[in-house]
Amino acid sequence: MTKAIMIQGAGSNVGKSMLVAGLARAAVKRGFRVAPFKPQNMSNNAAVTVDGGEIGRAQALQALACGREPVVDMNPVLLKPESEVGAQVVVQGQRLTTVKARDYSALKPSLLPRVLDSFHRLARDVDLVIVEGAGSPAEVNLRDGDIANMGFAEAAGVPVVLIGDIDRGGVIAQLVGTQAVLPQDDNALIKAFAINKFRGDPTLFADGMKIIAQRTGWQALGILPWFDDAWKLPAEDVMDIASHRGGPIKIAVPQLNRIANFDDLDPLSATPEVSVEMIRPGRPLPGDADLVLIPGSKSTIGDLAHFRAQGWDIDLTAHIRRGGHVLGVCGGYQMLGRQIVDADGIEGPPGEVEGLGHLDIETVMKPQKRLALSHATYVETGDPVTGYEIHIGETTGPDCARAWLQLDGRPAGAASADGRVLGCYLHGLFAADAFRAAYLSRLGARVTVMDHSAGVEATLDALAAHVEAHLDVSGLLDLAARPRT
Repeated sequence: MTKAIMIQGAGSNVGKSMLVAGLARAAVKRGFRVAPFKPQNMSNNAAVTVDGGEIGRAQALQALACGREPVVDMNPVLLKPESEVGAQVVVQGQRLTTVKARDYSALKPSLLPRVLDSFHRLARDVDLVIVEGAGSPAEVNLRDGDIANMGFAEAAGVPVVLIGDIDRGGVIAQLVGTQAVLPQDDNALIKAFAINKFRGDPTLFADGMKIIAQRTGWQALGILPWFDDAWKLPAEDVMDIASHRGGPIKIAVPQLNRIANFDDLDPLSATPEVSVEMIRPGRPLPGDADLVLIPGSKSTIGDLAHFRAQGWDIDLTAHIRRGGHVLGVCGGYQMLGRQIVDADGIEGPPGEVEGLGHLDIETVMKPQKRLALSHATYVETGDPVTGYEIHIGETTGPDCARAWLQLDGRPAGAASADGRVLGCYLHGLFAADAFRAAYLSRLGARVTVMDHSAGVEATLDALAAHVEAHLDVSGLLDLAARPRT
């Protein structure tokens, strides 16, 4: 008999995604067949699934924690922001439409049946579904038509555990205040609470736990200290991307407004010989960088304008003149070319824009999105690479004749005449250990070949042990209930 439990947060970025991953791995170690589920996610950091769609990368990590392949039913609604007021709506892995934020509420009621369809299909093959909410249920102004938090919990009949983030302060108010603003029926769904991101001696908050329990009547499941190795796991949100000081190889990454699929950075940050520096808007690209990596973007043309507004185009030209290396991935690849043509107005007003001009290529935007799990070979060494493609646009030009990848049997990518400026559409290539070492050795340092996948697995095991040590996992699992069918 399948059971389910839902983890909601008393605010955004309280650590729900990581907690669900830790709970999932802990439950698997206890012998449960587990699947993650998030009704609605908002992120430009997507993963391509084995069934040919896309979901939030956090759910792909949670699937890994469960020992399962990621499928679209794990995250049936994914919102991918394209501007300050609009987002692409991906439903069960495929693009449905693009809407403005104010119009999305009218669309949500039609999405709930598909969310429930995915949930029940996913639940058929497991013992336990751990559901992750989005944002906070205390945003009661968004309750009408909600599919992300209490609206889903009510429709599916799933009990809720509420998580507070003590690191940002005011955690008692977070939790007690949430109960105060929720309607009675929603409050009845919350069975317990826990505290996340505690630094120091947890016993110092014993009285706080008692106060919250007395005020709410909810079961206290414990205090989870800060998990120091969190940086070793793929980040879900751009807010979670941080510079990482390591060895002498310095990689500068300009933080684009609509940065997307930045999991390319995770294996680099975990490499001891590498220091990854995120360059925030308003700061110049550092003159001592060995490599400037221009990441993916959900809005290539908009982010190209943003790139120029920071003066990074001038910095990049100087970097190349000094003999520095450049790699553009997906949107970053498109920016490096001579021009980007968007005749259909896919990213804004129809027209064409001048690229950075460091690769002799041209990109034409097309309405069809390419979603594919791909296998490649690094031409220089013959090392295998596995990754994924998730992009619109077709890129051609003379520099494509210097393809540096063989992707599913065809030439892929482009290179400048001197080989120091490269671009490709393949995300995730740095997770290939031999390729990563070979590519970084071109920057002038010997690199240790590390098993990145094994490192992620070991960190998930450590996270599960951390959760087991500090939370009442048995009590939480006892709260799981058979969902409404």
